[in-house]
Amino acid sequence: MIVDSLNNAAKYYGLHPAFEKAFQFLKENDLANLADGVTQYTDDLKIIVNSGNGNSKEQSLVHFECHDKNIDIQVCVAGPETYAWKPREKCVSPNGDYSDEKDVRFFFDQPDMFFELNPGQFTILFPDDVHAAMISNGKIKKIVIKVKI
Repeated sequence: MIVDSLNNAAKYYGLHPAFEKAFQFLKENDLANLADGVTQYTDDLKIIVNSGNGNSKEQSLVHFECHDKNIDIQVCVAGPETYAWKPREKCVSPNGDYSDEKDVRFFFDQPDMFFELNPGQFTILFPDDVHAAMISNGKIKKIVIKVKI
């Protein structure tokens, strides 16, 4: 897992061939005015814009998840937004089977830690990062970029 500011995004271009394209999209667009929805941006990048009310920790932990085929770049546009996190190697209580179609695996485990993103900050969540997002008492706007592995 990586947490940083969009001002430092270029430091991460070398981690995946599509990261530079993903961060260029974020740099070149007015994020606050992007409409909610899902767009297949390139073959290896899917852009998801989501606005709404945050959830309690308990509500969000129902979706304590990780992915096998995608890396998430999650960007806070309006927040703050709190995340729950735990390394997959420490998760021992699967919540159902892996969904190949949705590329998601859920867990009943409790997180090891929580962290907060504020506007202009992002997290990169790799397949080994079990996470739950959208934890907030207020409104959130975020962008999730699914980067195909």
